[in-house]
Amino acid sequence: MNHIDPNHDGQGLRIAIVAARFNEEIVDLLIEGCLATLREHGVDDDDITLVRAPGAWELPLACAHLAASDEYNAVIALGAVIRGETAHFDFISAECARGLGDVGLVTGVPIAFGVLTPENGEQARDRADPARKNKGREAALAALEMANLAGMIGIDASDDDEASGDGG
Repeated sequence: MNHIDPNHDGQGLRIAIVAARFNEEIVDLLIEGCLATLREHGVDDDDITLVRAPGAWELPLACAHLAASDEYNAVIALGAVIRGETAHFDFISAECARGLGDVGLVTGVPIAFGVLTPENGEQARDRADPARKNKGREAALAALEMANLAGMIGIDASDDDEASGDGG
């Protein structure tokens, strides 16, 4: 039996982070936890790209552009959609999740889901805070593990034909 168990080693990996500006206070905490984790696991600052998008609705398209660039081993989506008084929350959170999943399936590039969908601001702060639940850390670890999984099974999401030696 073959057993594949990817780790969180970030050395040599190129990671993109797409962070929503909407609910910026919360998202900045997610970024803080995410960046600290990537660095802790050996990802060089020069190999991290941080991109800002307007909100959670725009995260899938921004992630798709980055994934299609063949520059990154994984992309991390960070955002916060906090429930309000209308159905807007349901539409945005569901379509964001679906869109991010689709990007990963279509491109083959791991897309880590770090989009909070809490009931209120207090829950959002608790989940985003690096000193508490640290969901930015969880998204970074998922990205590293999935990028390493791709490498372990012979897929390098950031390779194009020239880089892989196929000559195009």
